[in-house]
Amino acid sequence: MAHNDTQAGVKQFVSIYKALNKRNLTSLETLYHPEIVFRDPAHEIVGLAAFIQYFTVLYENVTDCQFVIHHTTVEDDDAFVTWTMTLSHPKLEKGKARQVQGCSHLRFSEGKIIRHRDYFDMGEMLYEALPVLGRLLKQIKTRLGQ
Repeated sequence: MAHNDTQAGVKQFVSIYKALNKRNLTSLETLYHPEIVFRDPAHEIVGLAAFIQYFTVLYENVTDCQFVIHHTTVEDDDAFVTWTMTLSHPKLEKGKARQVQGCSHLRFSEGKIIRHRDYFDMGEMLYEALPVLGRLLKQIKTRLGQ
């Protein structure tokens, strides 16, 4: 894939994720390769159908989920995208919005994303929002000087 094709794919990724919501998840089908492998700290998903199903369940269970894209870097067939996800889930802190900083590594093949790996802190996203575990993690961070 030419460098320009990867840049075009990244622009499409940014555009789709900025507007992503439960009513337009089918837009992901235009972005991802049928053999997509997606990984994040909690999941590994193989195949476009399973990937779309993952997002469908994610968006059914959240009150709101939005992405702000900060920076993109492209090299050959690879791209790195930094972002902030704002997530509201009714079972986490009574639905209060939580912000999670992250980075996605994208690999393109045939003009589509074939590998997508998200890097983010699960504690920041989930564990710190749980009543008992959240207090414990905050105590640990305080002791570590964070």
